[in-house]
Amino acid sequence: AENFQKMAMAMARDLRVILVKLADRLHNMRTLDVLGADKRRRIAKETLEIYAPIANRLGMNDIRIEFEDLGFSTLYPMRAKRIRAAIESTRGNRKALIANVEKQIAEQLGKDGITARVIGREKHLYSIYQKMRSKSRSFTEIMDVFAFRIILNSPDDCYRTLGSIHSLYKPRPGHFKDYIAIPKANGYQSLHTVLFGMHGVPIEIQIRTEEMEQMANNGIAAHWLYKANNQDASVGSHVRARQWVQGLLELQQNAGNSLEFIENVKIDLFPEEVYVFTPKGKILELPLGSTAVDFAYAVHTDIGNSCVGCRINRRLAALSQPLKSGETIEIITAPGANPNPVWLDIVATSRARSQIRHYLKQLKTGDAVELGQRLLNKALTSFDQSFDDVGAQKIAALVDKSGAQDFEQILEEVGLGNRVAFLTARQLLDTQEDAEANDMAIGNREKPLVIAGTEGMMIHFAKCCNPIPGDDIGGHITAGRGVVVHTADCRNHQELQQNDKEGRGIVLRWHQYVEGEYRVELKIEVEQQRGIIASLANKISSLDGSIESIKVEERDAKSSSIHIFLAVNDRVHLARVIRRIRVIKSVVKVERVKR
Repeated sequence: AENFQKMAMAMARDLRVILVKLADRLHNMRTLDVLGADKRRRIAKETLEIYAPIANRLGMNDIRIEFEDLGFSTLYPMRAKRIRAAIESTRGNRKALIANVEKQIAEQLGKDGITARVIGREKHLYSIYQKMRSKSRSFTEIMDVFAFRIILNSPDDCYRTLGSIHSLYKPRPGHFKDYIAIPKANGYQSLHTVLFGMHGVPIEIQIRTEEMEQMANNGIAAHWLYKANNQDASVGSHVRARQWVQGLLELQQNAGNSLEFIENVKIDLFPEEVYVFTPKGKILELPLGSTAVDFAYAVHTDIGNSCVGCRINRRLAALSQPLKSGETIEIITAPGANPNPVWLDIVATSRARSQIRHYLKQLKTGDAVELGQRLLNKALTSFDQSFDDVGAQKIAALVDKSGAQDFEQILEEVGLGNRVAFLTARQLLDTQEDAEANDMAIGNREKPLVIAGTEGMMIHFAKCCNPIPGDDIGGHITAGRGVVVHTADCRNHQELQQNDKEGRGIVLRWHQYVEGEYRVELKIEVEQQRGIIASLANKISSLDGSIESIKVEERDAKSSSIHIFLAVNDRVHLARVIRRIRVIKSVVKVERVKR
């Protein structure tokens, strides 16, 4: 991952770096036989996951196909052998039909006065294998499709040929794609259509010019291979490649580490696209499965960060709705709006994922610093001190001694749980007082840490006991997560307190005015009755309770246990919900679950 990160930086300076790297990898793949089995598999897997998609992203189709076939033959030698043998056995039967179709196409184009070169295409090994797996089709079904490529002199001839071919064979509705007007991200241009041939046999046709053929096979390399003859044909691909590499640099800047960077790059190498429009008519290309959030970040990072809704074809739609080609997307923004962590589950582009993570990291850092300051201030009160009493000299001495960049980094580490607040306070004051006596001071219930529900990402509520406002609570500082809140009677919390040798336990209390909703689990034993789930949902919603999930366990033919996860404001709200549920006749017992 780190090597790939370095390669991306080198690519930003000179695109020829990636050409050399791809050529080097191709040579390695051709000479894999001299290596051990484990190393062969590792290199082949890396090639299929990283280098083949990069070659595809740069439009270098010939290299991509060789990468895929060599990698496939190394990873799955038996499967490759079987598919290769099957291709050989069907080749003889297909020759006559292919020759017949080629002849008919050539004759039709000749009648219309179009000069063209018609080539019968054959699918390569890995392509056949992928289609068999992804579409759950047999080898025979895949090979029943006949593919041809028609090479012409100009784009105008391409469109004339399309009309001519459609008059020869009937086109299949919904299977026409115009990549000449809207090229793919890697610069690929061609017209694609699928026809009903003789006896209903499907025929795939690609129509393109000689320059498009060169670009399709050699991609970005065509910028150097063919620029002497036709510089304009290769410039578009070269510009797109540079834009992609600049995007990689942006991903690298926002990524926390090399593994996160390579994960984002893999998403960016997604092979299929959708084409959508901005309200002003500009076309944006996004990966298949993209949502309005991806669209917003593709337009501008600030629009993505402040996005609150969208209109698809002038109608309000959910931000999670997958986009389709041809749709017009309008993003609704609001000042002060922030990215939602849930968006990470719905976005498809690496840019959106990277920007959301970057924002959340900054937010988490801010929350950690604020929490660290509160924890450290609380620890200082154990020594009858506060931040105001600590001089700048002592703070500078602590920063120097700990090797931190600044005092804010120390506060962040305290908030994240990587440093113990009490020990940091002792270092800050440079005191050697009896640790045991001061540990008692930490547990002083007169000065607990107050939880208001607005602390952000550094306060987590334990899923074992699901504490809610009104419960007696305690906390434990966990490395990387901040404070985890438990109910005081939670078995896990009590066990942590008993084994707490580092002073990570912390006394907590709820603020007088607590905001937000809190998750709680109810177990309801009921007698079997039609519509009982609907009755329960109706009672809960009538008191503004939000149901998250319901799970039913049948105990016997006459009774069931229903587990409901719902969000409530506090213990009073929960008590009202439980009372309302008990009114239902078939309800035998209701209890709150703490695991």
